[in-house]
Amino acid sequence: MAPVHRHGDARSCDATTVVSINTNVFANEKLIAVHGNFNTHGSGPLVAGSKNVFIKGIAVVNHTPDNGLADSAGHNPTPTAAGSANVNVGD
Repeated sequence: MAPVHRHGDARSCDATTVVSINTNVFANEKLIAVHGNFNTHGSGPLVAGSKNVFIKGIAVVNHTPDNGLADSAGHNPTPTAAGSANVNVGD
């Protein structure tokens, strides 16, 4: 199982994820990232790898790592680099 990726978790480009789409589902007191969340460099939307876990119909991002598209700072790709120590996505 892969750790769930959350607001403030690291990305490979030295940015962190900004969760703005999911506003009410948490893991370890941090909002869980879903498909399309940007990073602190701007842009760099995440591409969720979860096939079976959704929040409001949007796929959850896990740290396998899941990929992220280019960000405004010119980093491409911007995959996840961290996740919860004890909350996992079971797919």
